[in-house]
Amino acid sequence: MQSFQENSDIFNLLSEGVSEGIIVVDTNQIIVATNSSAERMFGYSKNELLSKPLDTLIPHRYHKNHDHHVERFIEKSERRQMGHGRDIHGIRKNGEEFPVEAGLNPFELYGSTYVMALVIDITERKIKEKELSHWARIFNESLNEIYVFNAQTLRFVNVNLEAQRNMGYTLVEFKSMTPLNIKPHLDKRQFMSLIDPLLKGKQEKVKFETEHQRKDRSIYPVEVHLQLSLVGDDQVFVAMILDITERKNYTEKLEKTVQERTKQLTEALAKEKELNELKTRFLSLVSHEFKTPLSSILTSITLLAKYTEGHQQAKRDKHVATIKNKVRYLDTILTDFLSVERLDSGKVKYKLEHFPLSKVVNEVVYGANLLLKSGQRITYPENIDDIYINFDEKTLELALSNLIHNAIKYSPEDTSIDLVVKNAEKSISVHVIDHGIGIPESEQKHIFNRYFRAENALLTQGTGIGLNIAKQHLENLGGTIHFSSEENKGSTFTIYIPLEQKNYQS
Repeated sequence: MQSFQENSDIFNLLSEGVSEGIIVVDTNQIIVATNSSAERMFGYSKNELLSKPLDTLIPHRYHKNHDHHVERFIEKSERRQMGHGRDIHGIRKNGEEFPVEAGLNPFELYGSTYVMALVIDITERKIKEKELSHWARIFNESLNEIYVFNAQTLRFVNVNLEAQRNMGYTLVEFKSMTPLNIKPHLDKRQFMSLIDPLLKGKQEKVKFETEHQRKDRSIYPVEVHLQLSLVGDDQVFVAMILDITERKNYTEKLEKTVQERTKQLTEALAKEKELNELKTRFLSLVSHEFKTPLSSILTSITLLAKYTEGHQQAKRDKHVATIKNKVRYLDTILTDFLSVERLDSGKVKYKLEHFPLSKVVNEVVYGANLLLKSGQRITYPENIDDIYINFDEKTLELALSNLIHNAIKYSPEDTSIDLVVKNAEKSISVHVIDHGIGIPESEQKHIFNRYFRAENALLTQGTGIGLNIAKQHLENLGGTIHFSSEENKGSTFTIYIPLEQKNYQS
């Protein structure tokens, strides 16, 4: 120590010009010299560390290992960087520990061996390393895909583990690629237009949706968050990628649900409007169809009261017939309305019976003959006596009566209503053919709608529910009703009756 102190002026001259801390110890690890940088670093005043053991500057928990390392170092007498590959720490006078890096240099002076330690406080470096390690861990452990690519060449610089896993490429493979290699629906011109605001400083971040293509060629939708950054002196883009497959699926499902609900609402509103129109039409129909025959009945009753003489019997008979006819018509209307109510409420009961078709045809034709206009006639079908069917007799009578009565009503005088029966393999068809006013083509699609009446039939009495009721009853039993018509030439309505009834329960 005395030899070193004799040359302290030279040491001070040389060491004070160095920004790193310098500490010199002898073979007993006693401090023999320090510079002002070392004293400031460890919090001691000038020369306060002289003659103190080196352990003064080392946290207690490291003393044992440190002494062993220094002894081995002195034995080998070789220059080296101490602490390489592991963390070493110093301790200040106030007890505060801090990380250091120390370079050790052995030398001899006047026959004595010394070690000079060049000490650097690496607190700031450790903080930055820790931050870098933290961000590197976040980068690699993120469940989102993160890409870093050069702003000039567009080549990938780094890609995190999630992106490598999801895309199926290794980092080495990525580094030979650009974003255009994984975005099948973007060309270079489109991509450059997206990043141009970042390059020109007009925006700090851009966001857009596109699709990525994996190595296995599968494609999935993504949301890209892109911003400009620096790696060293190089400008790079950092892209955060969100897989939005679930969001897209949810959005598409939501949009589909909205469309379905909108459609349902539209249909419900249309149905409500239709019901309101039907209600209005029904009330108008009832008031008209009931008022007219009731007025006729009231007039006939009033006149009957005046015809009291015996020779006025013919006039009385005429008005009685009018009353009967109008009452029969009102009964028919009420029957139709009750039938509608039963159909809507599901209260209709059918009775399947085996009977000859001619029985119903004869009854319907007999009743219809009473309604014929002047010169009208009904052509009876041929060869039906041997045809038997298994059906509800009342339903067939209702449907056939409706068709024949309509044919009479909408046909002029001196025309025929022809009945034709055809026996097919699976069904019997009954055709009612008239030569009346026919149905306008534009209105034919509505003909089976409840309360509907064609424009050319509005002046003729009718409720517009007969065909609707007949069709529903027939279809409930497996049959149906079709028609063809040409305005001013006539119509053909056909009832189809199945020969076999399947799984019907009354």
